[in-house]
Amino acid sequence: MPPFIHVLLIGSLVLVAIAPRAMAQGAGASTTGQEPMVAFRGGVEAVSVTVSVRDGRGRIVKGLKQSDFVVMDSGEGREISDFYAGEAAISLAILLDISGSMAVGGNIDRARDAIEFVLTTLQTPRDESALYTFDSKFQEVVPFTTQLDRIRRVSLEGKPWGTTTLFDSIGETARSVAERANRHRALLVITDGVDTGSQLTAPEVSGLASSIDVPVYLLTVVNPIDHPGGEFEVLTAADRTADSGTLADLARWTGGDMFIASTPAHTAAAVTDLFNELRHQYLITFEPGSRPGWHPLEIRTRKKNLVVHARSGYFAGPARP
Repeated sequence: MPPFIHVLLIGSLVLVAIAPRAMAQGAGASTTGQEPMVAFRGGVEAVSVTVSVRDGRGRIVKGLKQSDFVVMDSGEGREISDFYAGEAAISLAILLDISGSMAVGGNIDRARDAIEFVLTTLQTPRDESALYTFDSKFQEVVPFTTQLDRIRRVSLEGKPWGTTTLFDSIGETARSVAERANRHRALLVITDGVDTGSQLTAPEVSGLASSIDVPVYLLTVVNPIDHPGGEFEVLTAADRTADSGTLADLARWTGGDMFIASTPAHTAAAVTDLFNELRHQYLITFEPGSRPGWHPLEIRTRKKNLVVHARSGYFAGPARP
């Protein structure tokens, strides 16, 4: 089991936020962070949080009940008003980097191999997927569909070119995913991790993506000689470049993961773990607090030695600039 980075967050907002520090992992860990500076309208009538739980060995924990969870909102307990557990159909958006840097070292071929593995893993006809691309601009190539061959065909077309608008494109795609009716939703970004053209910073896009309850999973494709540590290793703080570090933070703030793949085996392991997590998420809903602004969240279980991955907060209150 590779050492993945897990944590989750979300709320209901419209523009861009400066995201807080990532939620500390583990049962009993508290969430801290500065309130994001945000433009948003309206409050939230209910807060929905997507939660995954792993044991001390990193394995997915299934079969938990509502009574097993504790929700702490700004340090105060919240009663769970709705709870869902079990497998459900998945809505997965694929955001493919087709910028010029992807042409280096065979990374675009690794990315297309990853898309094929994702499409093979999705379950037809209940699961759905969509394909978006970005270089110097963002484009919806195939809208959400259960006809996965449509994505398979177009993902093989075109050549990488242009600059990268990675963070901007994540924000755009996350909004589309959030509109889907399926209980289990996520965004998978396949990129080489080099952002050269975004107008938004990593914390800003993290705040945007997390605000619409969409975990972002990043699959960073690299040449084997550029793969830190060699064997399917998530970048550590010591190994990260500035770009890679912000991508890892983005994954944490939105409740997703960051994977690095330089061989088909890496890709298979990453995608398998992603789907294991998505298929067995818990959905927790509760009434928001009355205090306007940013509410840090901590969700934990009453059972010891379990690690809960959930978003780190939400926004509440009336409109403000």
